[in-house]
Amino acid sequence: MKGNMNNMMKQMQKMQKKMMKAQEELHEMTFEASAGGGMVTVHANGKKEITDIEIKEEVVDPDDIEMLQDLILTATNDVITQIDDKTNATMGQFTQGMNMPGMF
Repeated sequence: MKGNMNNMMKQMQKMQKKMMKAQEELHEMTFEASAGGGMVTVHANGKKEITDIEIKEEVVDPDDIEMLQDLILTATNDVITQIDDKTNATMGQFTQGMNMPGMF
């Protein structure tokens, strides 16, 4: 029984190291999303930090600030969704088959 417990602890430590490595790799990834046919592009890293926003000059219309705001919101929300999807797909491999609610 004791040998079984030690083996299980080693497996858990191995899995924890793999999870931490996967999370580090996610944080280093870059993501981008565009709106308005590329008029606004938002870049972010895997930590959900916005690293850059590109706005094409022709979309800047002082009489229609609302459209520009909408494009920025759309691209930002899209990039965050991409990060969430990638995080769930990557980290989900560690919880498959385990009945551990609330892990992620």
